[in-house]
Amino acid sequence: MPDVIVVGAGPVGMLLAGDLARRGVDVEVLERRPAAGNGSRAIGVHAPALAALEASGTTERLLADAVRVGRGEARSGERVLGVVRFDRLSTRFPFVATLPQAATERVLAAGAPEPLRGATVRAVLPRADAVRVRAGIGGRPIELTGALVVVASGAAGRDLVYRPAAVRPREYPDRYLMTDAALPPRPDAEVAVVNLDRHGVLESFPLPGGVRRFVAWDDPGADPEPEARAARLRAALVARGEAEASDAITEASAFRVRRVLARRLRNGRVFVIGDAAHEVSPIGGQGMNLGLLDAAGLAPLLATWIRTGDAPEAELQRWERRRLASARTAARLAAVNTSLGRPLPGALDAARRATVRAMLGPATERLFARAYAMGLDRDA
Repeated sequence: MPDVIVVGAGPVGMLLAGDLARRGVDVEVLERRPAAGNGSRAIGVHAPALAALEASGTTERLLADAVRVGRGEARSGERVLGVVRFDRLSTRFPFVATLPQAATERVLAAGAPEPLRGATVRAVLPRADAVRVRAGIGGRPIELTGALVVVASGAAGRDLVYRPAAVRPREYPDRYLMTDAALPPRPDAEVAVVNLDRHGVLESFPLPGGVRRFVAWDDPGADPEPEARAARLRAALVARGEAEASDAITEASAFRVRRVLARRLRNGRVFVIGDAAHEVSPIGGQGMNLGLLDAAGLAPLLATWIRTGDAPEAELQRWERRRLASARTAARLAAVNTSLGRPLPGALDAARRATVRAMLGPATERLFARAYAMGLDRDA
C-alpha cells in the first residue's frame, strides 16, 4: 500500500509527487494519458512559485532554459498605453519565467516516481483509515489502497471528489485563438505585450529560442475550421502592427474559458488541488501557478502525517483557507482581464484605453505589477 496516491501526472501532480518522494514518502501516480503531452498550454511561472520551489533546486533547473520577463507593455496598435515593471518589484525573483509547459513538466518530474500511465480512475472511496482507488487500465480493472489520496487531474477528475451541484462552472462567452511562432530577433524579444483595440485583445509572450506565444480574442461564432482559425489569427496580428509575425503563423488552436471555485479542498484523507479544485481564465496566466502553490504547501504537511501517523489538523486547515482565498483572488483578477480584452465600439474602446493608462500610471503601476506577478497570493 503506497503512502500517497496522486491522481494526475500534469505539472501540479508531478511537483507534489516529486516533493513527497524527496521527503521519503512512498508515492504512486496514476495518469490516464498514455504519454506526457506536448501541447501549447501554460507557459509562465511567477515569483511566488519560483520562491516556493527554490529549496528543492527546482527553480534553478527551471530558470536554466527559461526567458526572464521583467517587463510588460499595454499597447493599442503601436502606441504604448503603460508599462508593468516586474523587475522593480521587491521580490526574490522580479520577473516571470516563461518556457513551454512540456519543459516545465520535465523539470517538475525530476525525482518523482514514473507514473502508471493509461490508468483511468473510476472512483475514490475514502475510509477512516485509508482511501481506496478504483481504476481501469486497457479495460482491466485495478484497485489500489493508499493512506492518503490527492486528486490533481484537472477538470477531468473533478467528479471523482465533488458532487455535480457542489461545483458549478461559470462558462464565459469568450473564445481565443492561440499559437507559438518562431520569429527573427526583435527589440521587444523579452517583453510581454497586451495589445488592446476595438476588435479585442492580442497578447504575446516571449518563449525560449526566439519563439513567441500569441493569444487573440476570437468571435465565438466564427468558422472553427483549422485553416480559418489560422487566417483569423494572422489578420489579428496584421491589424495590430505585427505583419512580420503574421507570416510565421501556420496554425492556431482555439479555447474557451470558464471559472470554477470549489469551497473545500479536503475530505478526510482525500485532497484536491490545481484545476480540479479551482479553474480560472488563462487570460492573466495564473492558473498553473495556483496549483503549484497548492502542491508546494501541501507536500510537507502530508509528509508529516505519514511520518508521525497523525494529521497536522491546524496546519491543514490553515493551508486550505489560504489556498481557497488565493484562488478567489486569482479568479477576480482573471475576470477583470477577460472583460478588458473583449471587443468594444469606438467610444468605449477609447474609455478602456484611458482606464488602462490610469491603471498603469505612476501612482498605481507598482500595485498592478504586484497583482499580475501573483503578489496578492496568500502564500506569496
